[in-house]
Amino acid sequence: MSPTTETLTAERILEATEEVLRRHGPAKATVVDVARALGVSHGSVYRHFRTKAALREAVTQRWLDRASGALSAIVEQDRDPEARLRDWLSALFDAKRHKAGDDPELFATFTVLTGENSRVVDQHIEDLTAQLTEILRDGAARGAFTPALDPAVTARAVFHATGRFHDPAYAGEWRRPGIEAEFEAVVDLLLRGLRAAGRSGA
Repeated sequence: MSPTTETLTAERILEATEEVLRRHGPAKATVVDVARALGVSHGSVYRHFRTKAALREAVTQRWLDRASGALSAIVEQDRDPEARLRDWLSALFDAKRHKAGDDPELFATFTVLTGENSRVVDQHIEDLTAQLTEILRDGAARGAFTPALDPAVTARAVFHATGRFHDPAYAGEWRRPGIEAEFEAVVDLLLRGLRAAGRSGA
């Protein structure tokens, strides 16, 4: 089936937009380029996304959501909260490193787009810290983490304390020798601070 005979959906437009951004970069990519890649008129694209800015915001949201969707599966697991927290932070670091290392051109493009779409980025961070909050709340309920801590406040602190391992500003350091050991040292320190008094290793 040719592009022009397939049903034009928002998802198809976003997939094409990502490919156009990969080829042309954020400065040169246009809605006309996206329409051409799909074999449709640019008016057809605008029926789904009213402006170029709305399209760029949507493709940025889609890119960020890939990370938070995979992490939510760890949150929902019924097992030791400390292990889940460690695995969640590791999975976030791995996801960001893969994005930066496997497709550096697209990563650079989306770094520009996230700078344009602060509302989308703020919501992404809210989603991630909400996941952390859920793990910390469960850990306090199970006696793994100290109940004196406010889970939401602590989640934000953990997120910011590990920023070097997921903030794109530090992407140049993620392939450095020894970065995994540095990551583990930070996580170990955080977990020691979170453990409830009397728990093994506290």
